[in-house]
Amino acid sequence: MEKYKEASFKELGPHVFAIGGIAYREMINEDRNKCILVSGESGSGKTETTKMLMRYLAYFGGHTAGEGRTVENQVLESNPVLEAFGNAKTVKNNNSSRFGKFVEIQFDDVGRISGAAIRTYLLERSRVCQVSDPERNYHCFYLLCAAPPEDAERFKLGDPKSFRYLNQSSCYELDGVNDAEEYLATRRAMDVVGISETEQDAIFRIVAAILHLGNIEFCKGEDADSSSLKDEQSMFHLQMTSELLMCDPNSLEDALCKRMMVTPEEVIKRSLDPLGAAVSRDGLAKTIYSRLFDWLVNKINISIGQDSHSRRLIGVLDIYGFESFKTNSFEQFCINYTNEKLQQHFNQHVFKMEQGEYEKEEIDWSYVEFVDNKDVVDLIEKKPGGIIALLDEACMLPKSTPETFSEKLYQTFKNHKRFIKPKLTRSDFTLVHYAGEVQYQSDQFLDKNKDYVVAEHQDLLNASKCSFVSGLFPPLPKASSKSKFSSIGARFKLQLQQLMETLNLTEPHYIRCVKPNNLLQPTVFDNANVLHQLRSGGVLEAIRVKCAGYPTNRTFIEFLKRFIILAPEILKGEYEADDACKWILDKKGLTGFQIGKSKVFLRAGQMAELDAHRTKVLGEAAKMIQGQVRTRLTRERYVLLRRASVNIQANWRANLARKISRYMKREEAAIKIQKNLRRQIAIKDYGNTKSSAVTLQSGLRTMVARHEFHYKLKSKAATVIQSYWRGYSAITDYKKLKRASLVYQSKLRGRIARKQLGQSNQADKKKETEHEREVELSNRAEEAVDKSFVKHSDESGDEDMGHDRETTHSIQEDDGTEKSFVMHSEHSDDGEIRHERETKHTTIQADDGIEKSFVMHSEHSSDEEKGHERHTEHTIQADDGIENPFVLDSENLYNNFSDVSHITNPFRDTEIESLTAEVEMLKALLQVEKQRADISERKCDEARELGERRRKRLEETEKRVYQLQDSLNRLLYSMSDQFSQLKSILRSTSMSSTMAASAPVVRDDLADSSENSEASSTDSDFTFPAPSSSSPDNPNQLQVIVQDLSTTEAKGTEIKKEGGFEDYF
Repeated sequence: MEKYKEASFKELGPHVFAIGGIAYREMINEDRNKCILVSGESGSGKTETTKMLMRYLAYFGGHTAGEGRTVENQVLESNPVLEAFGNAKTVKNNNSSRFGKFVEIQFDDVGRISGAAIRTYLLERSRVCQVSDPERNYHCFYLLCAAPPEDAERFKLGDPKSFRYLNQSSCYELDGVNDAEEYLATRRAMDVVGISETEQDAIFRIVAAILHLGNIEFCKGEDADSSSLKDEQSMFHLQMTSELLMCDPNSLEDALCKRMMVTPEEVIKRSLDPLGAAVSRDGLAKTIYSRLFDWLVNKINISIGQDSHSRRLIGVLDIYGFESFKTNSFEQFCINYTNEKLQQHFNQHVFKMEQGEYEKEEIDWSYVEFVDNKDVVDLIEKKPGGIIALLDEACMLPKSTPETFSEKLYQTFKNHKRFIKPKLTRSDFTLVHYAGEVQYQSDQFLDKNKDYVVAEHQDLLNASKCSFVSGLFPPLPKASSKSKFSSIGARFKLQLQQLMETLNLTEPHYIRCVKPNNLLQPTVFDNANVLHQLRSGGVLEAIRVKCAGYPTNRTFIEFLKRFIILAPEILKGEYEADDACKWILDKKGLTGFQIGKSKVFLRAGQMAELDAHRTKVLGEAAKMIQGQVRTRLTRERYVLLRRASVNIQANWRANLARKISRYMKREEAAIKIQKNLRRQIAIKDYGNTKSSAVTLQSGLRTMVARHEFHYKLKSKAATVIQSYWRGYSAITDYKKLKRASLVYQSKLRGRIARKQLGQSNQADKKKETEHEREVELSNRAEEAVDKSFVKHSDESGDEDMGHDRETTHSIQEDDGTEKSFVMHSEHSDDGEIRHERETKHTTIQADDGIEKSFVMHSEHSSDEEKGHERHTEHTIQADDGIENPFVLDSENLYNNFSDVSHITNPFRDTEIESLTAEVEMLKALLQVEKQRADISERKCDEARELGERRRKRLEETEKRVYQLQDSLNRLLYSMSDQFSQLKSILRSTSMSSTMAASAPVVRDDLADSSENSEASSTDSDFTFPAPSSSSPDNPNQLQVIVQDLSTTEAKGTEIKKEGGFEDYF
């Protein structure tokens, strides 16, 4: 539809949308009413074509979406409602329209649909009661039988085969059609067109009542000419009919079986025989259905509404096509009569009026012959003497029969070329229509032409308790009650005349629907059948006239008014109308046109070409105007937008600046708060760290001092014990040696004395003198030897005591060395204290002798505990080995002393010998001193080498400490912010109590042996806070805080556990 909406006529291929589009555009542009006549044989697609046209016009002139229930929607949804109640399956078509429909679509000044009106013509009432096989009754009956179970139960409906009005044919379903879905679609369409739920229920209740009414059967009554209900089944259907129509069942039975005859004297009630009762029943059904259909059409017109102010309309005619069956009754006669009138209108418009216009305007034109059907139309409708007039006359005569009516036709039209009397029949007659010959059976012409309501039926339904039913049968006026007869043929003739008058007031467009085949199959074309339809419909002659003639003509005024813009220079001069029109046509290069007296006649397609030029000029002018207007509007809009944007930007920037200012203030306040908070936290952390460090240092120093004090006490006690023991040992040995030497000397001297006793008395005095001197020298020597021995023993005792103290200190220092190496990276202050203590202790011990220094350095340089112990034992053994030469020297000294004593016997009386002995003794002592000096020098060299190795190890250890310190600083620096945030949250409520409860406690088990010290160091838990910045140049800056978690855990009732980070601070 969008493609044909924008395209001009003949720009695209032939289509229904193209006809609708050109009709709509001509109505808008030329301000003329249009009509589109859709014609063709039955089954050629007129109904579907009409629906497509209405949908396209609704698309063209429809309202915007979201405007609710619009007129075009109501017009479109009226089609399913009218099709359900007015269409049925015939031999040639599955959805044949059994009524004529003319839809007037009204438009307002802007081209939108503003109203609509639907007119119907000649509903086929006889189909309600009589259906030929394989046709079907009206669709609404089958839709109601397929309704949902609740509706079917309420109306007591079931299979269509169980109803007499439906089972006359073997066709109950249509291919590709679901009656249940169509029923729901019809109900939705009723909602759209404005039929309420109550009215819908009443409509389908009447349809159900018609079905039950058809199942009422009659039999002979008690009297000869009377009738009664046949069986219980008929009684049930009678009861259901009365319930659905809400009337009295006895009154319904009387209305069907009896008649009231009004005479001048009295009113006589007579009974009807079963056949008359059945005819009365069928007449009631047809009357009810006809009134119901008329009510639907009127309701749709009221719901849609008509625009009384509308001056533009497009009419769409959808009427039954030409029909010719085996049995053609009164309905086919009326249908074909309608098609003859439409064909006459077509001929008058296309041929007669066109060629008459050419003659009137005196243009060069050759007359075209065509088939005129005026004689057939006069044969049917001429008054008096036409078929319809003769039929009305026969209906008014009480004794007329179909045979008498046919005989009257034979006599009247025996010489008419369009009327043929068939052979071997008395009631049939044949008419030669424009589409072919059709033989009609006049058996039911008289009954079907009578249009009156039985008085009993009228009174019965008017008294119904259902307002809807009583509304269908209002009381008749007095004038109509006197004359009950009304001719359907005459009324239909009047409707056709009114339709022709409406069509003559509009400019028609024709759509000829051609049925491709009689098999109802797609893509199958019967060429002979198609050519016959084209020829009988006058399409070929119309094409020939259009090709040879001038299909478009306009008066000079209309032409100039419309196309003066193609030659604006005409307005500057004074030209006649015909010359001006010719000027325009010549300027656009058109040929073949003719100029009449008052009109311009154009060939086919020239009007479209002029419209194209006009549209182009108007488009260019519109573009220029639009350009200027859009430029101005755009400029104004730009200025407004610029001004608004500047204001918006200013306000936005001010708002943004305020936000930034608030943000900066908040950020500054947050920074100050964070700074103060971090400062307070840092001060608290520093205070806690300082107090912990001071407590730890004091504890460590106290422990070290206590250990040193205990060590000094032990060393002093050991020294005293050793001194007493060595003194006691030396004195005991000395006394034993002295006693032995005295005994020996006394014995020796006694023996010598006894040997010399017998010498002369002269020498006794001299010997006694010499003996006394010798004894004196011996005493002096003994005193000297005792002094030297005591001194040597004291030095040996001091050396042994220092060695023991050095050994103990070496063992203790080994443990300290291991602890210092393990904890050096954590306790730099403790390392400094220990280093100072070791330096002082080493300096003090270095004064005691080179041996103790050597032992200390050799023990301190050891890295492993077992090797250190072995080295310590080896050192102790070496010291013992060193002490042995001293003991040996002492013993040698005493032996030498013995020797000296022996030398200084009386045999050596001279002083030289004694001096010589002293010199020998001194030499021996000198030799001993030289040996000790060599040993001391050797130990000093070893100590220097050991000191050099120790210094190298110390440097390596310091480097490792620096590396560990840097790694720890980086780790703690990255965690400092997180720790500070977590501490501020975790310790906000219990800062003071946590600080008091987390004070460090010093372990006293550091004074144990190396093994116990290692166990205690591994069993204890230590945490490390963030150290202050340190540098490799100043390793003493590394601060280590040790806290014993085992001690703090013992105070579990006093400390609130706030996470693992609380133990660090």
